[in-house]
Amino acid sequence: MDRQEIIKKTELFVKKTLSEDSTGHDWWHIHRVRNLAKRIAREEGADIFLVELAALLHDIGDYKFFKGDEEAGAAKVGEWLSSLEISPSFIDKIIEITSRVSFMLSLPDKQKGRDKKNSTIPTVSKELMSVTDADRLDAMGAIGIARAFTYGGFFNRPIYDPAIKPIKSITKEEYKITEAPSINHFYEKLLKLKDMMYTKLGRKIAKRRHRFINLYLKQFFKEWKGKM
Repeated sequence: MDRQEIIKKTELFVKKTLSEDSTGHDWWHIHRVRNLAKRIAREEGADIFLVELAALLHDIGDYKFFKGDEEAGAAKVGEWLSSLEISPSFIDKIIEITSRVSFMLSLPDKQKGRDKKNSTIPTVSKELMSVTDADRLDAMGAIGIARAFTYGGFFNRPIYDPAIKPIKSITKEEYKITEAPSINHFYEKLLKLKDMMYTKLGRKIAKRRHRFINLYLKQFFKEWKGKM
């Protein structure tokens, strides 16, 4: 099976798998991440085929779709790739990326303290950088804002509650189970993303999208207080 056929079959598989998603992790999110990841990959000199395939599959392995199970998703990705008769070594590379894209994995573990992370820093490949930056960029800007409220609405979360303060130094455990209002998510994740980009292009795009988020929040709170 040639690369073009692998991509096409995977695209159809992902479209079918995510066809009923209403959380903002739908096919169009995948489509945007795939295109942006390929753009970043070209700038970085990364393996485009590896990046495109990982981008297509990056949410198939998301823990949110497996009741918090962080291992089940990787198994599903591996099962799909094995059906395409891809070499085990290449499958391992894809799973390495899809298993490490999640923002949650960048947060400190509760038992290690809020300000401490793992002392061992794993190697980050150009391919992982490309997919991770693209995925995080789709959580920023106008689309990122829309996705934040789509996700919150799906889980019946309020837009905002002044009595519930955001946890700015949120841990992995807290992030995984939070039911906080959608606006809190801006402070617990979205506003942090600008400084978490790996690549030059990612940082450039993130600056613009970060600025837009801040403008939106200023307008939001003016309207909340009845000033606009």
